Amino acid sequence: MSIEQPQSQSHHQSQNLNQLLVQQNSGSLSFNSNLSKEDEEMSRSALSTFRAKEEEIEKKKLEVKEKVQAQLGRVEEESKRLAFIREELEALADPMRKDVSVVRKKIDAVNKELKPLGHTCQKKEREYKEALEAFNEKNKEKVQLITKLMELVSESEKLRMKKLEELSKNIDSIQH
Repeated sequence: MSIEQPQSQSHHQSQNLNQLLVQQNSGSLSFNSNLSKEDEEMSRSALSTFRAKEEEIEKKKLEVKEKVQAQLGRVEEESKRLAFIREELEALADPMRKDVSVVRKKIDAVNKELKPLGHTCQKKEREYKEALEAFNEKNKEKVQLITKLMELVSESEKLRMKKLEELSKNIDSIQH
C-alpha cells in the first residue's frame, strides 16, 4: 500500500508539472515566439528528465517491492517449516511423557502391592524362625531323650545280665 501511494502522488505531480508547462508555454507564445520555443524546449527537456527520474524511481520501487515480496515468501515458507518442526517435536514429546506416566503409575501400583507382601514375608520369616527354633529345641530334647533311653536300656541290660548271672550261679550252686 505504502509503495502505491507515492506512485500515484508522483503521477499527480507529473500531471501538474505538464499543466504548468503548458500554461507557461501558452502565455509566452503571445509575447514572444522565440522565447516560447526555448521555453518549450527547456520545459520538454525538464519534463523528459523529470519523467526519466520518475520512471527510474518507479522501476526501483518495483524492484524493492519484488524483493520485499520474495523475502515475505521466504519468511512464510520458513515459518511453515518451523511450525512443522515444532509439531513434530511436540508429537515426539507427548508419547514419551504418556509412556513415562503409565510406567510410573504401574511402579506405584506395584509398590502398593509390595508393601503388604513385604510385611507378610517378614511375618512368615519370623514365624519360620520361631518354628525352626521350636523344631530345633524339640529335636535337641528328642536327642537327649534318646540318649537317656539308650543309657537306661544299657543300664537295664547290665542289671538284667548281672541278675541272670546271679541266677545262673544260684542254679549252678543248687545243682552241685
